[in-house]
Amino acid sequence: MRSFLKPLAGLTCLFALAAVGCSAGSGATSDAGAAAPPQPSPSQSPSSTASSATSYAPYVSATTASDNDSAGSPTTYNLAFVLSSGSGCTPKWNGTHAIGDSAVKARIAQLEEDGATVRVSFGGASGKELAAACDSASELAEAYGEALDAAGSTQADFDIEGDELTDSDSVDLRSEALALLQEERDGLEVSFTLPVMPSGLDDDGLALLESANNHGVAVSAVNLMTMNYGESYTDDMGDYALTSAAAAHTQLKSVFGLSDAAAWRGMALTSMVGVNDVDGETFTLSDAAQVRSFAEEKEIAWVSMWSTFRDRQCGDDSSSDDALTDCSGVDQEDGAFAEAFTG
Repeated sequence: MRSFLKPLAGLTCLFALAAVGCSAGSGATSDAGAAAPPQPSPSQSPSSTASSATSYAPYVSATTASDNDSAGSPTTYNLAFVLSSGSGCTPKWNGTHAIGDSAVKARIAQLEEDGATVRVSFGGASGKELAAACDSASELAEAYGEALDAAGSTQADFDIEGDELTDSDSVDLRSEALALLQEERDGLEVSFTLPVMPSGLDDDGLALLESANNHGVAVSAVNLMTMNYGESYTDDMGDYALTSAAAAHTQLKSVFGLSDAAAWRGMALTSMVGVNDVDGETFTLSDAAQVRSFAEEKEIAWVSMWSTFRDRQCGDDSSSDDALTDCSGVDQEDGAFAEAFTG
C-alpha cells in the first residue's frame, strides 16, 4: 500500500486465530505432540467476538489525524508506517518522526480512548523497511521492539511489497528477528500484509511465509491487499477480492497445514477504497458491503481499508492525484466505507 510519506491534504503454526495444524515438513509440535488449541485474537474485544468473529481495523496515519479515523468504531487501528530513518537501523514513523515523538504518543492515546488497540505496521510501498537497513537479526529485533514499546503495542504488522518482497536476504533476516522477538515477548502477534492477485499470492509472497515458517515465527494472520491487480482487471472489484481470498485460502492451508476454517480465521482483507492506483479499478461502497458479508460468513480475522484519509468524497478543487491520498474519487458520505466494512 501507499505510505503516508507524501504530504497529506487533509513457528510453523498459524496459531493465534485458532490454527489446528502445523506446516508440513516443519517437524514442529507442541509439548503434547498436538497443535496449539484455539485462541481468540487479542485484537478482538469480548463484545465484538460475541457479535462477529470479524473485526474492523483500518489503516491510519501515525502522524496526522483524519476526521474519519473513528468512523465505524474500529476494534484495532493499523498505524502506518514505521520505517528506517534512511541512515541505518533507526526506526522512525514514516521514516521522519522520532519513534518517541510526543505528538504521535498523544495521537495513539486518542485512538485508544474508546477501547481500540493499535497494531504497529512496518514497511509499506515507500521508504526503507528496517530489515533492509539493519545488519543483524538482534539489531533488527531491537528496532522492532523499540517501535512496539513506543506505541504500547503487542501487535506487529509487516506490509512487505515491491523490491523488498523479492529481497530474500532481508526476508530471512526479518524472519530471524521476529522469531527472536517472539521468544522475548510472550503474546506478540505478528501478521504479514502482502499483495495478492485473483490467482492468489505470488511466489515471492509464498516464499516470505515459508521463510517465517522455517524460522519458527508464529503468524497470527496473513492480510491480503485486494487492490491494484493490473490493467487487465477492469471488472467488479468486490468479486476480485473474493476470488483472491479463495485462492489464497488454498495456499494458506498448504503452507501452514491448516483446516478450512483455520485458514479463513488466519486471513485478513484490505481494500483500497474508491479509485485505485490502476486505471479501470474502482472499489465501491457495494464492494465493501460484499467483502464484509463474505468475511463474516468465513469468520475472517479482520477487514481493513486504505485508508481513513480516503473515506470521503473529493472536493471540486481536488487534483487528479488527490484521490490516491486524501479522498476516494467516488460519490459518498464521509465515513461511508467504514460503515460498510462494519456491516
